[in-house]
Amino acid sequence: MKHLSQSFSIKFEYQVYFTADIFNKTNTLLNHFLTNSATSSSKRKILFVADKGVTDANPKLIRDIQEYFSLHSQVQLIQDILIVPGGEIAKNDLAYFNQVLEAVNKYGIDRHSYIAAIGGGAVLDMVGYAAAVAHRGIKHIRIPTTVLSQNDSGIGVKNGFNFFSKKNFLGTFVPPVAVFNDELFLKTLTDRDWRSGISEAVKVALLKDAEFFNWIENNTTALNERNADAMNYLIWKCAQLHMEHIAGADPFESGSSRPLDFGHWSAHKLEYLTNFEMRHGEAVALGIALDTVYSNLSGRISSEESDRVIQTLQNIGFEVSHDLLQVDGDNSPILAGLEEFREHLGGQLTIMLLNGIGHGEEVHEIDIEILKQAGKKLCDTKSLNCNN
Repeated sequence: MKHLSQSFSIKFEYQVYFTADIFNKTNTLLNHFLTNSATSSSKRKILFVADKGVTDANPKLIRDIQEYFSLHSQVQLIQDILIVPGGEIAKNDLAYFNQVLEAVNKYGIDRHSYIAAIGGGAVLDMVGYAAAVAHRGIKHIRIPTTVLSQNDSGIGVKNGFNFFSKKNFLGTFVPPVAVFNDELFLKTLTDRDWRSGISEAVKVALLKDAEFFNWIENNTTALNERNADAMNYLIWKCAQLHMEHIAGADPFESGSSRPLDFGHWSAHKLEYLTNFEMRHGEAVALGIALDTVYSNLSGRISSEESDRVIQTLQNIGFEVSHDLLQVDGDNSPILAGLEEFREHLGGQLTIMLLNGIGHGEEVHEIDIEILKQAGKKLCDTKSLNCNN
């Protein structure tokens, strides 16, 4: 019998930059990156796709981009800047995905050119997926504009599109060529969106860094008051922990583990069950609360540790209980999230729980009775309302 075998590896490398006013003509960071990342002598192009919420909040943005590239002409700007809705609609409606592909075809965006996305995590996910599949991969630049996308999704290696009413049913693992976190975009966020992204920082701190959790616990007032220095530190530290994780043993999740998805199995389902009226970060906060109390009731963490986590979430302003988190029987809607999570992982169910603040533990089954008790305990906590 004849047999051939081959093995090879590909090095991925990308930079995450922290800046302010990226399209100010005096800010040469983006132009410097484009100048030094050339892989071809041919004229390169850049196509921008922007979140409508961002352009509405920043009326001069389109003009600023055009004026920036009129001065810094290292690459050719496609003047037709695409505007797509922000939020999950960008990942639910194929019309917007197709719009990006049509622009790639119309303007001759090749594999040495760039597709730059400006917006929240959903827009970055959709545009990243389009960039990954067009011509088998066009260079993708992310410019996240929310707390959530600057500290979590925008600096990761995942791209996705919702399909069959399942979050990220379609997707790729393809890193961007660069990420530019511009702190000025955060100034236009509503208080709700400012707060929403903090949940992902709580998550990564609980899994990776007890000292960082202590910092969040002690700085909830500054964060609530929209202190820029506090938020800049939170985003930088969270991005650092995420990137250290990505450099680990399984950045593309080839196994049945998603070690940074603490609280996410229920969060993803909650988003769908509320027809995405609930922000991703709000759903993650609820998921963190549920899985933290479950970790306590299953003997993994102390009641004191559990109470600290719940109190910190509340101090930030998150709800920590919801009707849809209650398990009343085998047909409770939230339980479908467990099976969908297992299916998405492509193998056995793997849920991250806590065995201490700063330390995660993977488990492969969930005791439904304990889950029921966890939901009820959160609902019974003083001053909570489970009739949202």
